[in-house]
Amino acid sequence: MLKKIAILGSTGSIGTQTLDVIQCHPDRFEVYALTANNNVELLIRQAITYIPEFVVIGNENHYKTLKNALKNEPIKVFAGYDAIAQVAEMQAIDIIVTAMVGFAGLQPTIRAVRAGKRIALANKETLVVAGELINELVSEFHAEIIPVDSEHSAVFQCLTGENSNDIEKLILTASGGPFLKKTLAELQTVTSEQALCHPNWEMGAKITIDSASMMNKGFEVIEAKWLFGLPPEKIEVVVHPQSIIHSMVQFTDGSIKAQMGMPDMRVPIQYALGFPERLESNFERLNFTKINNLTFEKPDLQRFINLELAYSAIKKGGNMPCILNAANEIVNYAFLENKIGFLQMSQIIETVMNTSTFVKSPTYEDYIETDKEARQRAKNLIG
Repeated sequence: MLKKIAILGSTGSIGTQTLDVIQCHPDRFEVYALTANNNVELLIRQAITYIPEFVVIGNENHYKTLKNALKNEPIKVFAGYDAIAQVAEMQAIDIIVTAMVGFAGLQPTIRAVRAGKRIALANKETLVVAGELINELVSEFHAEIIPVDSEHSAVFQCLTGENSNDIEKLILTASGGPFLKKTLAELQTVTSEQALCHPNWEMGAKITIDSASMMNKGFEVIEAKWLFGLPPEKIEVVVHPQSIIHSMVQFTDGSIKAQMGMPDMRVPIQYALGFPERLESNFERLNFTKINNLTFEKPDLQRFINLELAYSAIKKGGNMPCILNAANEIVNYAFLENKIGFLQMSQIIETVMNTSTFVKSPTYEDYIETDKEARQRAKNLIG
């Protein structure tokens, strides 16, 4: 039987690559629902190509455009963020791909978990903000989370079949982004256009900026804690500019397993959709005879303070990672719009973390209020 797939955020980088994977396996998967935030023109083209059962546009201002464009198609059309969340719990859906960006992915993911779905998780902010809550709900409702991030997919693959073997540490690799070799003085004047030129990966604007500032790697440390049940002191980050080794697991016997491959997000996406089976693909293969060297180095926390802020947030616990995420979303977009400098992002995030209301044992409602407060504090600091 074909597995019915819902893609939340189908017009973004992960969403479009998920559709590529589905198109390669028409005997395995069918597109059941597509959602987007603002990119109505691409959503229309996707809907006409794949003819899903449902499409949803988050921004209700685009509803008429979407509805009119699809009036001759057998597709149900909805609008609004609550409609996106409702899609996540539809009974007919087998796999939910959560490819939405930022805090907006939290509510739909919770709804999918409560519905007991398999979730191909690409929205890392969900676990960054509310990892403890998500894990409790996964256990209660017997949902399944398969990570799509290349690093967490790598760890997941390394752990498959290891059962109860003890882990000594996880080693998450980071490319270092476009500014790896720049000095603090040079980072003062880098632009958003430069930050968007990632040397290895093709990603959306928000995650590309997070990669340049190392906040993306900080988020991955937090996410790894909740996905794999390890304390932060057992999660190490190493800079690996070639992006060939996607992450590693070191076991208590000293052995290290690594997952390697070309930097292509379609590989972890396909793995999440097909798990436990590895599906055939025509993706580019790694040719060891063409690899001159693989290098590794420690991240420089003086130049890329965001990674240290993320470790600090997860050690503090409570709603602190939520504060971190909210402030980062605001400064990320402010930098993209050239309202602040590159180094100002970390400065504002740290100030927001030091001044926002701390809640040791937050509820879902606390996360909502924390997100609002931290965003406003960051906006006030931007001016």
